[in-house]
Amino acid sequence: MSFYLYQMSYTPEAVKALVASPSDREAAARKLIEGLGGKLHHLFFAFGKHDVICLIEGPDDVMMAAGALAVGATGTASSSSTVKLMTAAEAMRAMQTAGKALGTYRPPMA
Repeated sequence: MSFYLYQMSYTPEAVKALVASPSDREAAARKLIEGLGGKLHHLFFAFGKHDVICLIEGPDDVMMAAGALAVGATGTASSSSTVKLMTAAEAMRAMQTAGKALGTYRPPMA
């Protein structure tokens, strides 16, 4: 399973609708992600560039892309981004593999 950081900003119209009629966005997101075979670990509302930040676990990039596309298709997001995350163990394996490959790479200035 892979981990993803999903960040989304609402349109002004969506914010207006949430203020006029508050709704549990975590429950809605959980239903979507679980329906696609993933798991919503956390959903946070945030200050700053993004209104919502989620930590999602899923079987593959297709699942995550499908979820992001489904949210985007509703028209309630003014922007969103997805970052694929690696565990520390995965990063260690990447570092070890990079160390083995380092001698095979020729930099452009060499």
